Amino acid sequence: RSVYDDQPNAHQKFMEKLDACIRNHDREIEKMCNFHHQGFVDAITELLKVRADAEKLKVQVTDTNRRLQDAGKEVIAQTEEIIRCRVQQRNITTVVEKLQLCLPALEMYSKLKEQMSVKRYYSALKTMEQLENLYLPRVSQYRFCQIMIENLPKLREEIKEISMSDLKDFLESIRKHSDRIGETAMKQAQQQKTFSTALQKQNNVNYGRNMHLGRNRILESKNEITLKRTFEDEDEHEEEVLTAQDLVDFSPVYRCLHIYSVLGDGEIFENYYRKQRRKQARLVLQPQSSMHETVEGYRRYFSQIVGFFVVEDHILHVTQGLVTRTYTDELWNMALSKIIAVLRTHSSYCSDPDLVLELKNLIVVFADTLQGYGFPVNRLFDLLFEIRDQYNETLLKKWSVLFRDIFEADNYSPIPVANEEEYRIVISKFPFQDAELDKQSFPKKLPMSQSVPQIYMQVKEFIYASLKFSESLHRSSTEIDDMLRKSTNLLLTRTLSSCLQNLIKKPHIGLTELVQIIINTTHLEQACKYLEDFISNITNISQLTVHTARLYGLSTFKDARHAAEGEIYTKLNQKIDEFIQIADYDWTMSESDGRASGYLMDLINFLRSTFQVFTHLPGKVAQTACMSACQHLSMSLMQMLLDSELKQISMGAIQQFNLDVIQCELFASSEPVPGFQGDTLQLAFIDLRQLLDLFMVWDWSTYLADYGQATSKYLRVNPSTALTLLEKMKDSSKKNNIFAQFRKNDRDKQKLIETVVKQLRSLVNGMSQHT
Repeated sequence: RSVYDDQPNAHQKFMEKLDACIRNHDREIEKMCNFHHQGFVDAITELLKVRADAEKLKVQVTDTNRRLQDAGKEVIAQTEEIIRCRVQQRNITTVVEKLQLCLPALEMYSKLKEQMSVKRYYSALKTMEQLENLYLPRVSQYRFCQIMIENLPKLREEIKEISMSDLKDFLESIRKHSDRIGETAMKQAQQQKTFSTALQKQNNVNYGRNMHLGRNRILESKNEITLKRTFEDEDEHEEEVLTAQDLVDFSPVYRCLHIYSVLGDGEIFENYYRKQRRKQARLVLQPQSSMHETVEGYRRYFSQIVGFFVVEDHILHVTQGLVTRTYTDELWNMALSKIIAVLRTHSSYCSDPDLVLELKNLIVVFADTLQGYGFPVNRLFDLLFEIRDQYNETLLKKWSVLFRDIFEADNYSPIPVANEEEYRIVISKFPFQDAELDKQSFPKKLPMSQSVPQIYMQVKEFIYASLKFSESLHRSSTEIDDMLRKSTNLLLTRTLSSCLQNLIKKPHIGLTELVQIIINTTHLEQACKYLEDFISNITNISQLTVHTARLYGLSTFKDARHAAEGEIYTKLNQKIDEFIQIADYDWTMSESDGRASGYLMDLINFLRSTFQVFTHLPGKVAQTACMSACQHLSMSLMQMLLDSELKQISMGAIQQFNLDVIQCELFASSEPVPGFQGDTLQLAFIDLRQLLDLFMVWDWSTYLADYGQATSKYLRVNPSTALTLLEKMKDSSKKNNIFAQFRKNDRDKQKLIETVVKQLRSLVNGMSQHT
């Protein structure tokens, strides 16, 4: 370090010291060489001696080597041959090992090709999986392996396409055969239900008797025929396949599901299957336009729907996840809404009750079938109640025609019975009891006409027809009883009542027919209690039950009677008007004929004979009809006097008119209908009597003096009426008595008339001002 210090002469000092050190080392080296020099000399001398020997050794070694090389040539050749054989043997061993490694892969690939050729696609996929995971990785370095690896995805796609094609063929086939599947399922459900019903009825004999004996075993015979046909069909098709599994080959679905599941596309397959089935569901649920015209149209529609859901239920239970309960419930709810809408629309076009009944039976079988597969069908049974209303409407229309035909064919005369056998025939059809009639000897007549037992029998037939719809609705006897009573009430209160009202209004129905109609309705009303007993016997529900409805026949027949009574009053008045119209008074006659008018005597004779027919009517009806006729006759005669077109009336005409009113009073006093008290019937003509008495006796002073008093002799004479008639007499007196001004009596009478007219006018004006 001191060399680089800034001391003076530092470098020179360093160099001096370095030279001194070098000289010391040189002296040491020289000493060392001097010490070893002799040994070096000795070594060189030894080497020179060895040199000669080394030359000899080299010659000997070279010679030995030559001889050895000549001797080993053959050994070398054999050794190379051995080496070549061993290499070849090693290669063979290697090839065998590689072939043994490749053979399983080649065998599996050959097996794959064979499985593809025989369409065992699911097994082929399993083989592919083994090739990819186990065999091909061992031989991945070979070119054929790469070719196989490249072909496997293509084979998978081919398998997917083939399986999907099979699935499409399956879906097309299942769409065509859904109706057959559904028909088979519905037959099975119907047979099972028929068998269960037969067992139930066998265990409940009383119920069966009540159901069938009253209907002359009609339903029982029908059930026997149905069972017989069922068993015949079973015998004829004993070997026929009756399950969806046997009717349909579901292997394409299973195969496609397995294939897509193995390929990891199970979700894609599920979505595709559900989408296609939804489309098919919409096609199945689409009805034909003319479906409502025949039963077969409905049957095919139901069979297709049942077949569709039977297949879906089978798929649900035999596959894992392809169809879920949520999916089927959603599909069923959609289908159910569509089915209900279709049935509600098409059933409204049905006008034949037999067709509606068969539709109901099909719906019941349809609902029972699907309920057996676990689908909720309560809405279908609710729909049946709507269809039941439609069925009742068609029944009401049908029975309306039957009632009209019965009324048209009736002769409206009491039923004649010549002997006991004929009497019992009538009694077997209609519950009639009359102790007084039973005492009479044959031949005799029943009070009702032929339409009464016919109507009664038709009401019972209607109850049978209504009961047919109520069966198999899974309802209690109480509910069925209530349904029957309600439908029967509709028949009575609407259909029969309307027919009766229309009958009563028909022009050809005369007074005799109206009287018979009143008698008929009375007996039909009395028979309503037997109809209630009839319904109770069918349903086994006592009438004493709190919720049991009652028949409204009483009000129906009462209304009909009231209408008939009113029509009697109307027709009587019309007949009276017809007689009044032929009246031909000479209102200017000087004197009366001395006897009543011919038209009036004919009218009175007609009334007498008519009221004799009324003897079969209830007393009040006949009395009311008689009083109404007399009042109408009185009003008509009064209107005849006060007619505005009648300008003049002579005193002779008043006298003639008085004779006619006297005949009316005599008719009223002769008691044409028994039961009137005192002169009640004569009071119908009191207004006419007092008015005519006033003009006949010319007692104007008494009338004017007593007017307004309760004890007045002419209390029923209205001043305006008297004034109108008096003015007509005044005009007649002026016209007919040209020389009246030359006779004092006539002049006095004319003045009196004018005076009375003035007083009457003042009374009339006072009354109008007071009013």
